[in-house]
Order: sequence, then structure tokens, then C-alpha cells
Amino acid sequence: MSFETILYSEDGPVGTLTLNRPDDGNMFNETMCHEVRDCINQVRRETRTRVLVITGAGEKFFCIGGRKDGMEDTALYAGVLPTLEMYDAIDKCQKPVIASVNGFAVGGGNVLQMVCDLTIAKQSAVFRQVGPMMGSFDAGYGTWFLEDLVGKKKAKEIWFCNKKMSAGEAKDLGLVNRVVADEKLVEETRAFALEVAERGAFALASLKAAFGARHGGVGGLSRLAHDLLLRGYLETEESKELSASFRERRSPDTDTFGH
Repeated sequence: MSFETILYSEDGPVGTLTLNRPDDGNMFNETMCHEVRDCINQVRRETRTRVLVITGAGEKFFCIGGRKDGMEDTALYAGVLPTLEMYDAIDKCQKPVIASVNGFAVGGGNVLQMVCDLTIAKQSAVFRQVGPMMGSFDAGYGTWFLEDLVGKKKAKEIWFCNKKMSAGEAKDLGLVNRVVADEKLVEETRAFALEVAERGAFALASLKAAFGARHGGVGGLSRLAHDLLLRGYLETEESKELSASFRERRSPDTDTFGH
């Protein structure tokens, strides 16, 4: 896969998506939002990989938010960055997604790592929400996911006060899973990804769908029921007999039901 603002590579069961605008803090622009979405949607459909890692290029920034440069100046449709395209793709991807935070994760960049299923960060990484200081906010993924991770009161403090958090503080709050020495991030990220990849892919997909069903509403429940539970039902004798009897225009043999 070839992209303008991101890089994608595979190493065994692990795919790695790298935000590749290091000279601008790996900030989202409109193109990056769409490319991240498109890349994840392609990863979702292939069976070569079982885990996706998202990280930033360079050693200073994971991602420090977004820029609207080059977007149409309108209040209709295209007036804001399509960041939800990325978050939604991560949330719906059946494979576990691990954020490998290699530096500053600020604003939308912090929301990005929150939306990922797991997060590993280097010790010098910094986490922060700055929206209300800059005249913006994320009253969706950025609030719901943060509340789930750290609790309502702490989530409000993070959004209302906009303090910087060290990687250690983020881990203590439950905002990230693991913190490692800076020079060990790549190595430990791969070990983390391989640890997850050794588990049953279908079981992981089912668990991720179950976690997502609560906040996903009908879409989340449908993904669990349609993508996963329905697949199992279609293999039952009941399903096969009903399908056959419908094609053959006869009454089904109900003795097969429940098998």
C-alpha cells in the first residue's frame, strides 16, 4: 500500500502504520485522516496480519493534533477535519490495534491512542488535551473513551485543566498499559504485539466486538451479531437445512433444529 502521509509495513503477523509528517508533529491533515482510514480498512480485510500497531515517525512526536490547511473554507460538510473517519475505523477493525507512543501525544493525537485497544509508551512520552485552550474540543470519542479509561471526574479534570501528563502518570491513571525505556520502545512494542497475536484471532475479534457493543449502539451490537455470531450460526445444521429447504421449496426437517 502506497500513501502520501503515512507508511505501512508488515513483519509476520504484525502490521505497522506510521504517521509520517514528523516535520509538523505528525499532525493530521485531511489527507492523513482519509489515508489512515483507508489503510485500516484494507488491513481489516486481509488475513496475513493479526495485530496492527500505530506509531509516529521520528523520536519526538506520536501526534500533536490536526491542521485544516488546504481544506475548503465552509461550514457545511467539510468544515472540520475528518478525524472520526480514523477513530471509527480503529474501533471497527476486528484486529487488536496497539498504539506505540514515541513522543508527544497531544489533542487529537492523545484521542487517537485512547481509541486504540492497547497503548505502550516510551518513558519520555507526554500526554495532553489542549482543546479548550485553543478554542476546540472533542465531545465524542475524546470524552467517552477517556471517561472509560480514567473515570468521569479525572476525565473532566484532564479536559478542563489541560495539564501535561508524563508516561508514568498516564499509566497510573489507566490511560496507557505499559511504559518502557525510550530505547526499548520498538523492541517492546513488537513483543507486545506478538504476545497478542498468539491468541485466537476469532476470540480476539469477538472480545473486541463485545467491548465495542456497549458504546457502539446498534452499530456495535450489529458488528458482534452480524460479523461474529451469525458466522457461527451459518455453520449449524439448522441453518443449512433451512437454506436447503428454501431453495428446494419444501418444508424444513425440524429435527435438525438446535444442532
